[in-house]
Amino acid sequence: MKGKKRILTGQRTSGPRHIGHLVGTLRQYVALQDSHDCYFLVADLHALTTHYDRPCELSSNTLEVTADFLACGINPDKACLVLQSAIPEHAQLSLLLGMLAGVARLERNPTYKDQLRELKLQPSLGFLSYPVLQAADILLYQGEYVPVGDDQLPHLELAREIARRFNQLYGHTFPEPQPILSNMPRLPGTDNRSMHTSYGNAIFLKDTPEETTRKVMDMYTDPTRIHTSDPGHVEGNPLFVYLDQFDPDKEKVSKYKDAYLAGKVGDVEIKKHLAGVLNESLSSLREQRARLISKPDSLLDVLQNGTQRARAQAEQTYAEAARKMGILALNHKTIQGDTQ
Repeated sequence: MKGKKRILTGQRTSGPRHIGHLVGTLRQYVALQDSHDCYFLVADLHALTTHYDRPCELSSNTLEVTADFLACGINPDKACLVLQSAIPEHAQLSLLLGMLAGVARLERNPTYKDQLRELKLQPSLGFLSYPVLQAADILLYQGEYVPVGDDQLPHLELAREIARRFNQLYGHTFPEPQPILSNMPRLPGTDNRSMHTSYGNAIFLKDTPEETTRKVMDMYTDPTRIHTSDPGHVEGNPLFVYLDQFDPDKEKVSKYKDAYLAGKVGDVEIKKHLAGVLNESLSSLREQRARLISKPDSLLDVLQNGTQRARAQAEQTYAEAARKMGILALNHKTIQGDTQ
């Protein structure tokens, strides 16, 4: 798309998307596709870092994430939806860039430490080098901007460092990608930790109204509030964080906050109201998603078409980077021993 700045971003196929993804990233993706040249990565290789022992889940989750992207409004006629593993240059460029990334630097990544602890993972080479593959994803398409939350800034800074190091050693090849910070707050999980697919604290876009209501009724609220008549805390209370994002009736939300602070409304009433708000807000998205997931061949076609459109750029960038690092290129005739 001539004249438009290029964006590369994506999400792991670690499971279906949740309402935290909707608020924090997916709505932003939809807005950006009109103003930028967007590549949205369905990042199945990244999912292997935590789900390598669940191959059946990985393949089905690829379709789940694709359906979530489309149901939220990503338009494959405007943006490229790229299946990461279908373009081998992602892994190949990651290997080359890994030569420029120190182990100590990777071990200082706060996300690496946090997820090892939260997910109780054994350290692996693949998990440690996750940010290098992420850098390769961005640089492979000459990505100029990357939409990120503040928790992903260390990853992007590493990508910038790698691009800068490569350019210094071999000549200018990659832009240093700049962040586009989301102005949307991150939704907490139902247990008030970060909402995460693997933490068991997410409300998924695919959840039924009954599942959503059950999760809301079990939500963490204000641990200092023992009785309904006790004054409650609104700040940092997930109930009100969700209402601020999903309830269009801001006046009603304000009245609920005042009543909660004064000890005049109970958690159960707020939770019932929130469950209704969420189910109403997500209703049309869920209907669209159900239609999409019922046609897996159509989802595969979307991935096939987007990946094919992205392939030429990936091949060109990798070939240039490999040549500059001294990797000898052989054509098919040479490999096959054809002397004609």
